[in-house]
Amino acid sequence: MEDKDYMQLAIDLAKKGGRNAAPNPMVGSVIVYNNEIIGKGYHQKCGEAHAEVNAVNSVLDKTLLPHSTIYVSLEPCAHFGKTPPCADLIIASKFKRCVIACTDPFSEVSGKGNARIQAAGIETTVGVLEQEALELNKRFFTFHQKKRPYVILKWAQTQDGFIDINRDNNQKGQFWITQPETKKLVHQWRSEEQAILVGWKTIANDDASLTVREVEGKNPTRFVIDPQLSIPKSAQLFKDDVPTVIYTLKEATDFPGHVEVKRLSEITVSNILDDLYARNILSVFVEGGAFTLKEFIATSLWDEARILTGEAELEQGVQAPNITGKVVQQDKLGKDQISILYNKL
Repeated sequence: MEDKDYMQLAIDLAKKGGRNAAPNPMVGSVIVYNNEIIGKGYHQKCGEAHAEVNAVNSVLDKTLLPHSTIYVSLEPCAHFGKTPPCADLIIASKFKRCVIACTDPFSEVSGKGNARIQAAGIETTVGVLEQEALELNKRFFTFHQKKRPYVILKWAQTQDGFIDINRDNNQKGQFWITQPETKKLVHQWRSEEQAILVGWKTIANDDASLTVREVEGKNPTRFVIDPQLSIPKSAQLFKDDVPTVIYTLKEATDFPGHVEVKRLSEITVSNILDDLYARNILSVFVEGGAFTLKEFIATSLWDEARILTGEAELEQGVQAPNITGKVVQQDKLGKDQISILYNKL
């Protein structure tokens, strides 16, 4: 096996951390002695041991460490946070070699961990599977480099480009464009993000609960844009205990305990992202409706768009957003088409 093979194992381990690692990055580590893996670990939960610590602790014979190579999917930390610096652990363990996928953009770390390890005389290689490692922690990197969460836009549209029927006479109820099996995928996507955001009409029209009930996983915190507090008190999101934040322009009282009413002087995409950033939220899943999606697109404050296209045609209705980006993935799920775009800016 080569460096890239061991690093791929480290990246695969890192993925197991998922949302539990946030707001920390997902990190995996593999320790190799004489072409044999003798230790491995990943960052399982924010506040708990980092990947390098778990990997070192898993090694049965610690006398092998000075003759071993440690692979880490992200630059080892060099500062005291909730745990001691991992760079110091690598130095204390006297590893022969340290292989790192990519540098950490976090100002407390960026380049300092690498420099400290090299200064200790440990052979250091940086950049093995760098692109894969950057993709893995795109939420973390966006959060620290752009000072906002990673923004994922999602909508379902018909073949002829509509996302909903024209609703007259206060017509309510979900209009399904995609197949039932696609709902499970959407719930999986929700479970991977810390927050989900919609406009108030999505709740008023569909009575959406915005949970992950179709899969095992953790519900994202729900954020709803509701300037005039127009959502009916009978809505499902007021009846459960999933943490929910309402962005509004009005003063408000008498909401259930799991609902926070956040009054803003002005409701803009930038103001919302600033609030999410202040809450240490690395990623937000924006599910609609059309006006909200178009506001994110118009400001170019989005990173990824996931578009589900069903077989049906409507001929008239609410137009789907118009978006331009780099298509990075196109798949079929049953009868539905899945397109994933990245913002080129």
